[in-house]
Amino acid sequence: MNTMKLKSMLESFFLEDIGNGDISSQALFQPNKEGDLHLVAKRAGTFCGEAVIEIGFSIINPLINCNIHIKDGEFITAGTEIAHISGPIIELLQAERVVLNLIQRMSGVATMTANAVKLIEGTEAKICDTRKTTPGLRMLEKYAVQCGGGYNHRFGLYDAVMLKDNHIAFAGTITDAVQTVKKRLGHTTKIEVEIETEKQLMEAITNKVDIIMFDNCSPEIIKDWLQYVPEGIITEASGGIQIELLHDYATSGIDYISLGYLTHSVKALDISATVKIRNV
Repeated sequence: MNTMKLKSMLESFFLEDIGNGDISSQALFQPNKEGDLHLVAKRAGTFCGEAVIEIGFSIINPLINCNIHIKDGEFITAGTEIAHISGPIIELLQAERVVLNLIQRMSGVATMTANAVKLIEGTEAKICDTRKTTPGLRMLEKYAVQCGGGYNHRFGLYDAVMLKDNHIAFAGTITDAVQTVKKRLGHTTKIEVEIETEKQLMEAITNKVDIIMFDNCSPEIIKDWLQYVPEGIITEASGGIQIELLHDYATSGIDYISLGYLTHSVKALDISATVKIRNV
């Protein structure tokens, strides 16, 4: 994860939340009043967010002490203390909500991913994410997928060619789309094509694409069609894949299973902050 980018993101998030100042905390406490903040898991799951805690509190005050007990990707049970942060109460409270929001979201993504990965254990398939991320949080959510044992698909429109149904509809055919892209981008750029029918599959194979995505295809159809796919072409299943069917997809012979709900429908992992006040 790019820590410089994370710092910039956090500064923007704090500006949104704190604005000109935390009027509640500033009205209640003297600037030199110190305390301890304990981040505690209220539900079991896979933790993600070490850097958010460390960088987040340091932005508010570099002298705040963060003692983080849990590593990214580590499984935690309810009641586990994730971190102990100490420093001025006003500044602890200023950072608390932004940090909690992010690590709860990231840990939820990591937990969902870890659960999906566990369901396909013993198979050759790999779980990966999609671009269906929260705007502004893609770097964090995709990092969380990695912490949960999953793999990242492309990060954006800029780092891979993926010809979906609308691209093909506008271009005319898979052949038209693929050949145009190959002429303009050259041989060093990998091309992924989305298919839904056997005819489209054959056309993608004929055009020697690098990756074929089987979109909204059942495990049975994929298993049948994979016999036509030559070695060297990576295969991916996507489109409305329910959690209870993950193992069926994984045993179909597919290489990757991409799941939008790892990021777009995830439930945040419940993490709370409790405080202790120290006299100064």
